[in-house]
Amino acid sequence: METVSIVLILLLAVVVSGGIARMLPVAIPTPLVQIALGAAVGLVARYRVELDPELFLLLFLPPLLFLDGWRIPKDELLKDISTVAELALGLVLLTVVGMGFFIHWMIPAMPLAVAFALAAVVSPTDPIAVSAIAARVPIPKRMMHILEGESLLNDATGLVCLRFAVAAVLTGSFSVTGAALSFVWVAGGGLAVGVAVTLAATRAKAWISRRYGEETGSQILVSLLIPFGAYLLAEHMHCSGILAAVAAGVTMTYAEISRQTMAATRMRRNSVWDTIQFTLNGIIFVLLGEQLPIILAGAVDTVRLTGHSEPWWLGLYVIAIVAGLAALRFSWVWVSLRLTLFRQGGGAGLKRPDWRLVAAMSFAGVRGAITLAGVLTLPLALADGTTPFPARDLAVFLAAGVIIVSLVIASVGLPLLLRGLAMPPEPSRLAEEDRARVAAAEAAIAAVERAQHKLADGRADADLFVDAGARVMNLYRDRIESRTQRDPAEAKTQDKAERAMRLAGLTAERNTIFRLARQRAIASETATRLVRELDITEARYRV
Repeated sequence: METVSIVLILLLAVVVSGGIARMLPVAIPTPLVQIALGAAVGLVARYRVELDPELFLLLFLPPLLFLDGWRIPKDELLKDISTVAELALGLVLLTVVGMGFFIHWMIPAMPLAVAFALAAVVSPTDPIAVSAIAARVPIPKRMMHILEGESLLNDATGLVCLRFAVAAVLTGSFSVTGAALSFVWVAGGGLAVGVAVTLAATRAKAWISRRYGEETGSQILVSLLIPFGAYLLAEHMHCSGILAAVAAGVTMTYAEISRQTMAATRMRRNSVWDTIQFTLNGIIFVLLGEQLPIILAGAVDTVRLTGHSEPWWLGLYVIAIVAGLAALRFSWVWVSLRLTLFRQGGGAGLKRPDWRLVAAMSFAGVRGAITLAGVLTLPLALADGTTPFPARDLAVFLAAGVIIVSLVIASVGLPLLLRGLAMPPEPSRLAEEDRARVAAAEAAIAAVERAQHKLADGRADADLFVDAGARVMNLYRDRIESRTQRDPAEAKTQDKAERAMRLAGLTAERNTIFRLARQRAIASETATRLVRELDITEARYRV
């Protein structure tokens, strides 16, 4: 019962934190609200959460990384892949090495391998936290795509580096050659396992659906099991379960394109995954807050590890680490953007990036859920099972401090930098969208004509099928006419006006149906079915 009570308390805290964040007059990021609420729960609740590192890693990271890999725009990622790779690979390795030596120099009592482990967990960024911060100041799409791609890859890079650092602490030795060979197996095997598990699962369920029909609930459950299956199989083979989950998510996109599922399955599955993402991210930050009282209570003992006696030294160390991370990120982003996004055509030269853009990309390097999940996976003891893991409490405290300070700094600075900020121009996708809609409408007209002839053949009431087909085809012909030979500016205005009018009409329809249901003029079942149809139509216009 105690475990169930803890879970319910955490879920309630996630729900309440979302409401509080929306009600506050000042734009405070939801993660900060969740941390504060978690701290309040930790102070007043009689139940305590005892985190098992391996269980924590298994429950939280595979679904979150899988979903990131599944939903990230692949074309946008490939377009800026050089920038993303520089940030996700080069910057992470630089951060692990540079900050590892810096932390060890600053805190000699922390072994070098543990310092590298701490540097590895603070290297990944969290786009969920960035989105929460910039909720009222929209981030340019291209910047967000780069941040999402960076986060997807640097999660895996940082956690793989963490794995090697922890292994060095447990074994007391580290071989560069051995680490390089091990990295090839860990990374390559993890990627291969993720791809294989996803392809096997999607092909199997597609085969069953073709022969025996599709059941929405089981389809959703399969998608939920894939990341855990990929992670566990990879770990069993001593590969990277993290990379397996990422690869499984990326592969899921292409598997879905080649194997059709019902519209109802896709819609319900998206809703389920949205809920899981919101819940897991929220619980992680609430757990961070819930652990803060314990972490702070042990601050006096923890600070003794550093050779000092005053707890404020811990705060100074946190600020120094955040400053070091910011300096490394600012320098790397400036060089990266100068060499990629701002390269002029034909090799004519390099264009200097706007300092606000560099600063915004640097401020967007917020640490969040992955950092907390990573630091909590540090073993409690060494290989002998009795000797405590060196400086673990200190590493957890510093990582938690980095998360909170980076969130606070970004919540103040990022909205100011984002106002009026524009990324380098990119080609409009409107013409591409119009071509796709026209091609789809032409295919639909041909299909309706075939269905019209097939259904009306030999029937006495064939004229009814002819009229029905004509009405449907007229809708598609109107779409083709509205999407061809039009000025881009006028097309954008027309689409905006049509969307507003459609939404106004749908709102009126829904209000009328609710009114008729309240007056008992229609049955509740009829009202539910009609409202569901309107909701599906409205979802199209609110994308």
